[in-house]
Amino acid sequence: MSLDLSLYLVTDPALCAQRGLEATVMAAVRGGVSVVQLRDKHASDEEMIAQAIRLKALLDEYEVPLIINDRIEVALASGADGLHIGQSDGDPVEARRRLGEDALIGLSVQTLEQLKAVDVERIDYLGLGPVYATPTKPDHAAPLGIEGLTQLVRSSPLPTVAIGGISLANAGEVMTSGTDGLAVVSALCSAEDPAEAAQQFLAQYPF
Repeated sequence: MSLDLSLYLVTDPALCAQRGLEATVMAAVRGGVSVVQLRDKHASDEEMIAQAIRLKALLDEYEVPLIINDRIEVALASGADGLHIGQSDGDPVEARRRLGEDALIGLSVQTLEQLKAVDVERIDYLGLGPVYATPTKPDHAAPLGIEGLTQLVRSSPLPTVAIGGISLANAGEVMTSGTDGLAVVSALCSAEDPAEAAQQFLAQYPF
């Protein structure tokens, strides 16, 4: 499946709870979200596999890839399109070997040192951030800010998606970095209308 990073939804179970995970995701997709990452730090593998299988069936109709955060076993068991891992959450070599050449594999990067160590043969894209402080991931690294983000984007050998505290109010500034897309959590999951919110991102800041 092709990779369009322009508007990348990262799910949050608490923020999606009121409307429901599937309803929230599909509303955002109908609004223009191009990638969905299923992220849940507290669910069991079995719970996530069940969620992923349901989401995958829905997303396939829109040709939107489903990426699993961190858990390779969930990605394998659910038939998801790929995996996103942090610096200490998995081995890109092992992920590529187990998931195969067609899988989409992303890696989180916060520093130039980490960027220089990226295995470009096994990674498809990089998640850069956090750009700003974000409550959805309280243990995040120090925010990059626009200057730090721009430096990483310009140095990256791979497509990039910016993440961390991104909202409609600051998305335009984030896009000045040259990143290929925006990864959004609360601005979509908490939106009164996720479809409309996604449309607003794409309308105000065309990619």
